[in-house]
Amino acid sequence: MNLPVNPPVLPMLANRVSALPEGDAWIFEPKWDGFRALIFRDGDELFIQSRDGKPLDRYFPELVETLKAQLPPRCVLDGEIVLVGSAGDRLDFDALQQRIHPAASRVRLLAAQTPASFVAFDLLALDDEDLTARPFGERRAALERVLADSSAPVHLTAATADRDTAARWFRQFEGAGLDGNVAKALDSSYQPNKGTM
Repeated sequence: MNLPVNPPVLPMLANRVSALPEGDAWIFEPKWDGFRALIFRDGDELFIQSRDGKPLDRYFPELVETLKAQLPPRCVLDGEIVLVGSAGDRLDFDALQQRIHPAASRVRLLAAQTPASFVAFDLLALDDEDLTARPFGERRAALERVLADSSAPVHLTAATADRDTAARWFRQFEGAGLDGNVAKALDSSYQPNKGTM
């Protein structure tokens, strides 16, 4: 694998705050209850990295082929692996944790019975370009273009510049798999292990 941003990469982390920031320099996104995952794709090679740098691709074989089919040939995305519960109305973190199993036969069975989804929220590299120093507003626009034709189980996270909408999301989806909101400064670069709000 030879990308402008190569694994391992420690993801940019969120910092806990008591209230959403004010002003028009922010984009708000849902904070998903899943496994943080960075996707590295270089042609036929695809690597799914956990938050702490470990490989996740063997546990989510159903995502590997889907991501290869839907992502550009050379890219690095940051996002979250989530699993929708059997009722279809909330995320199921307990079922997601069960997907991490040492037996390959069990992994294949769970991939068929409880397939996961990937929700993308940042774009770190595209083709031969490292985007990490670019402002988040530019990275978000590029991510929207890259995922314009994506379909389930690959999703682009919702985003809004409206603080009231973000607050409503939190009230509406609390308990259904939304851990809170993330506020990202439009002019912020991607800084591994540095927090957003």
